[in-house]
Amino acid sequence: MPNTARGRHSVGATLLEFLGSMNLAITLLVVISIASVIGTVLKQNEAYNNYVFKFGDFWFEVFKALGLFDVYGASWFLVLLGFLILSTSVCVYRQWPGMMRDINHFRLDVQEKSLRGFHLKTEWSQPGSAESVARPLTAALGNGGYRKRSKQREDGLMVAGMKGSASRLGYLLSHVGIVVICLGALVDGNLPLKLAEMRGDLVVETRDLAVEDIPAKSTLGDENLAFRGSVNIPEGGSANFLFLPLRNGYLLQQLPFTIELERFHVEYYDRGMPKSFVSDVVIHDDELAEPLRRTIEVNHPLVYKGYAIYQANFSDGGTKLELDAWSFDRPDAEPLKLSGAVHRKLEIVTPSGARTLEFIDFKLHNIFPAEEGSGKRFQDYGPSLTFKVREPNGQASEFVNYLVPVNLNGALYRMSGVRESVAEDYRYLHIPLDDEVSVKRFMRLRELALDPARIRAAAEAQADGLELNEAQRATVIDSMEVLMKVFIVSGLDEVVARVERTAPESERGAVVESYIQLIQSMMGGLYLEMLLEEGVDVSSGVTAEQARFFEDSLEAFSLLGAYGSPIFLEVSDFEHIESSGLQITRAPGQGIVYFGCVMLMLGVFFMFYLHHRRLWLWLREEEGEVKVLFAGSGHRNREEFADEFEKLTGALRGLADKQRRLDEL
Repeated sequence: MPNTARGRHSVGATLLEFLGSMNLAITLLVVISIASVIGTVLKQNEAYNNYVFKFGDFWFEVFKALGLFDVYGASWFLVLLGFLILSTSVCVYRQWPGMMRDINHFRLDVQEKSLRGFHLKTEWSQPGSAESVARPLTAALGNGGYRKRSKQREDGLMVAGMKGSASRLGYLLSHVGIVVICLGALVDGNLPLKLAEMRGDLVVETRDLAVEDIPAKSTLGDENLAFRGSVNIPEGGSANFLFLPLRNGYLLQQLPFTIELERFHVEYYDRGMPKSFVSDVVIHDDELAEPLRRTIEVNHPLVYKGYAIYQANFSDGGTKLELDAWSFDRPDAEPLKLSGAVHRKLEIVTPSGARTLEFIDFKLHNIFPAEEGSGKRFQDYGPSLTFKVREPNGQASEFVNYLVPVNLNGALYRMSGVRESVAEDYRYLHIPLDDEVSVKRFMRLRELALDPARIRAAAEAQADGLELNEAQRATVIDSMEVLMKVFIVSGLDEVVARVERTAPESERGAVVESYIQLIQSMMGGLYLEMLLEEGVDVSSGVTAEQARFFEDSLEAFSLLGAYGSPIFLEVSDFEHIESSGLQITRAPGQGIVYFGCVMLMLGVFFMFYLHHRRLWLWLREEEGEVKVLFAGSGHRNREEFADEFEKLTGALRGLADKQRRLDEL
């Protein structure tokens, strides 16, 4: 039985020693520090698609497994924090009693032999009794800021002085400060959310749902004490919730009040960057006698009921759109009139089949570097609409259409960019505009190019200039019709691809060049017909402007095959609506962390700027005189303490000399 008790005590003591060891604490601090650096450098709680795009599939899976996309909420990070709290608490528990004893222990039992072994010591003799000599000397120590105690021993009188003992508290304060900081971090961490997930009470929502459709298991109320989330509120709108990003999904956090956005203000620099943006908000709460009106701007949050509301960003809040949808397949028809809004979808039917329009963003200003020679550094291309055209199979291309015509070298164009993914740059299509700043002439030319009868007539006109028999003529005309159809429907790239598939490599360049000349000739005939039908006099040839319009139209036709949309959207009117992005945080542990930081700073101050110093006066009566031994000990700044010891020695010897002279008188 005694052996068992000793074994248990040994295991417990070993475990206590391990938990309170400096090696463990330093290791935990280093790992947590590295993790904190990663959490600072690597943007946290973004959509997983962003991380895949940035790091690739392999490293995404590695970082995901390590929990680096949510470092401060990762289970291993919270466990490390818990171990650091435990280890540091054990350190404090083990060191506290000894340090408190050391703070109040004056070591009055130190032996004379030990004092003589100190580096800083001096001796002298003076007449009188030990008590009479000790009084002025003890007072001198007090004047030097030393706390003092005395003890009459059999072999003499011991006087001990001590100051800076609070430096010993520095160790305790710094360690307790670390514990308090970690506790505050745990309070503001998502440990309760992880426990709720483990119990099955909480499920991360990954679907794109309306707020009212988000299930209760993905919704949090006031029981969630700490969080950081965001919400976008359009002008005139309100919200009593926000979204908390979590791994590959989100949670809905309910608020005990409603935020209304009365107005959003934004100013821009000349280069297009936002200069300032602020939100005029109204807080509606049943506990308020009247709504609370405040202005929120960057670095000046609104704090209400412990909720800090920050101005984070801004975006489109659902700009209302009136659009004209021109069909590339039926350019003879009038444009389809559409009404939509940003962040909404619109189902339409085109000659190429059903399509879904997804309106993504609307920008009021698009600032780019100005063209050389313009005399300006930047140029505003005006408003733009970003949208996607999605096919029934789910495949989609992203487009950006500019509302204001673009002036390039004196000619006006409608500019539209297209890309298949955000990893690509936009490829731009420039549709030339007519004298009425409209795409009607361009669409009319495309209508003629899609008319089989017109193409047949243009091919026959080209064949008339060739010496061919009837069979050859029919074959050439059919080939010309096919060539024009490929060019108009699929663009110049498909024409080149067909040549590469059919012609020998040595002849491909010449074949492509002859095909381009043929297309230009046939399209030129159609263009002249169109001008004549419009009543334009071309008897003396076309003007430079008319020739340029034709060349620009051919270039646009050559790119339409890769454009990827059967329609071209023009915004005829819009009502711009801004949306304010607000970040809302609740951090009850913040005050705890601040308090811990104060303790840590005080502890560091005590340790490095308060120096624990001890002085001893050993007085022994011998042969009618008092033998005085003065010694001192200090752990830091020994040179400074040596100077102080020397000054005190001079003062004490001065008192002794003064007493001797008085006795002689």
